[in-house]
Amino acid sequence: MATNQLMIMPLLLLIFLLHIASVASSYLQRGFYSNTCPEAEFIVRDVMKKALIREPRSVASVMRFQFHDCFVNGCDASMLLDDTPTMLGEKLALSNINSLRSFEVVDEVKEALEKACPGVVSCADIIIMASRDAVALTGGPYWEVRLGRLDSLTANQEDSNNIMPSPRANASALIDLFHKYNLSVKDLVALSGSHSIGQGRCFSIIFRLYNQSGTGKPDPAIDPEYRKVLNKLCPLDGDQEVTGNLDATPVVFDNQYFKDLVSGRGFLNSDQTLFTFPETRKFVKLYSRHQNEFFEAFVEGMLKMGDLQSGRPGEVRRNCRVVNARRTHLLLESPNIMENQHVAII
Repeated sequence: MATNQLMIMPLLLLIFLLHIASVASSYLQRGFYSNTCPEAEFIVRDVMKKALIREPRSVASVMRFQFHDCFVNGCDASMLLDDTPTMLGEKLALSNINSLRSFEVVDEVKEALEKACPGVVSCADIIIMASRDAVALTGGPYWEVRLGRLDSLTANQEDSNNIMPSPRANASALIDLFHKYNLSVKDLVALSGSHSIGQGRCFSIIFRLYNQSGTGKPDPAIDPEYRKVLNKLCPLDGDQEVTGNLDATPVVFDNQYFKDLVSGRGFLNSDQTLFTFPETRKFVKLYSRHQNEFFEAFVEGMLKMGDLQSGRPGEVRRNCRVVNARRTHLLLESPNIMENQHVAII
C-alpha cells in the first residue's frame, strides 16, 4: 500500500502542476492592463521606437527574448534575472552567453512603466509586448497580445542549457523540440522567420564554413558566392564575435529570410536546414512566395508560444534583473487575478 502511494504521489503532483499551468494560461487576455495601467502598451512601444532609432539591431535582439524565455519553464522573465550568490541565472547559459543582448532596453521599458504604474506590469509581459513591437516597428505584422503573466522567483541555467537549441541544430532536432511544446512544423518554420531581422556571430557559423559535420569541408548547402562573402567576414583564424546579417534585409521584417534559404544563403545551419529537410522545405517555399502567409503564421506561432506557462509561483518584479525583497515566505501558487489586477508578492 505504501509503495503504491509513493508511485501515485508524483503523478498527482504532475496533474496538479498541469492544472495550474492551464489556469495560468487561461487568465491571459487582451487589454489586461486597460484599467490598471492603460498606457502600458503605448509606453512599451515608445521605448522600442527610441531603441530602434538608437540602434536598429537592438529591437531584433529584444524580439528573440520571447523564444529564449518562454521555452525555459514558460514565459516568466526568468532569463532577465542576474546571477546571485545562490543562483546561476540563464544569461550565461550556452545559447545565451555572448548572444543575447540589449537587456538595457527592457530596463528602460520597466523604468518607464514603474514611473507610470508602479508594481503593475510584469517583466514577462514586457517581453511579450516588446517582441510584438520589434516586429511591427520594422515592417512586420501587428497583433493584439494576451497579457497577465507573473515573473518567476528564480532562474535555472541548467534548464536553459538542456532545452535551448544550438545554431548547429538540424531541422529534425528542432521539430522534436517544438513538438514538446505543442508547436507544429508550420510554427517552427514561421517562428524561425524571426531571423528576418538582426545579426548572428561568426562563432555560430565557423564550423559551416570550414568543418561541416567533421568533414573538414564547408557545408555544401551554402551558395558558393555567398560562402565567399562569409569566408571574408569570418576567416578561420578571425574574431568569432564579428557579426553578419541574418538575411539580406536585416532591418526590415519581411520574407526575404525565406528567399535567402531557397537560394542557399541562410546564415545559420539551423536556418538553412529548414530548406534542405523535406518536412520543413514546403513551408520555406510557401513563405518565400507569399509574405502574407508568413505574417499570419508568424503571429499564430508567437501567440501560441506566448501562452506557455509553468504554473510556478510568481510576482511582479520592480526591477527585471532581481526578485523583489520581501519580509514573508508566502508564495503565490498561481496568478491570482481579480478585476484585471495582479496580486503579487510584496
